[in-house]
Amino acid sequence: MAQMRHDSSTFFPAPQLVFKQLLGLMSEENGYMKALKCRECGREYPLTANHVCEFDFGPLEVAYDYDLIRNSLNREVISRRSNSMWRYRELLPVAKEPTVGLQVGYTPLVKADRLAKRLGIRELWIKNDTVNYPTLSFKDRVVSVALSRSKELGFDTVACASTGNLANSVAANAASAGLRAFVFIPADLEQGKIVNSLVYGPEVISIKGHYDEVNRLCAEIAGKIQLGLR
Repeated sequence: MAQMRHDSSTFFPAPQLVFKQLLGLMSEENGYMKALKCRECGREYPLTANHVCEFDFGPLEVAYDYDLIRNSLNREVISRRSNSMWRYRELLPVAKEPTVGLQVGYTPLVKADRLAKRLGIRELWIKNDTVNYPTLSFKDRVVSVALSRSKELGFDTVACASTGNLANSVAANAASAGLRAFVFIPADLEQGKIVNSLVYGPEVISIKGHYDEVNRLCAEIAGKIQLGLR
């Protein structure tokens, strides 16, 4: 459905010695994040566009400086901030002030008395993320974080594999942020599920295969050219 332009950029994790030097030089640029840490083996990596451990292929997660957070964040500080998920910015993986999806989050809690009774519990509240901004999906939360971080890392193009909601959110938030977006979808996806994405002008690529194959191809492409991957 669309043509893609490739370049020769490839991501490689920095050696551990370089990593230690980066920590010292970049501490003011990392916000409340310390490193990327492998969930399986605990090895740490610099805060670059990397998502998998080179030793055991475990997923990399953000390690935070909780001592620094403890000295900066409290209930009073949170209460003075705007009604969005960014009131908890110190606990989200961005280094600076967010630039994408500033209105995301702070969706209402709905009391569900009948469901609570059915489940045999005293009280139940359900988070209504169907009123999220801008695409009425909980996916707007993670996409706004991912794109804010992508901009910090210098990306001008982002991509995702999706069968609906994620594609809509990436397309909408990318358009708002001035980022180029590629959306990979299964070729047999119902047209109604992608119309909302097309409104925002992304490059939509249909792939013959099921979702897992589409997702794997998207990840492989993002690893070879300079794409911010969600």
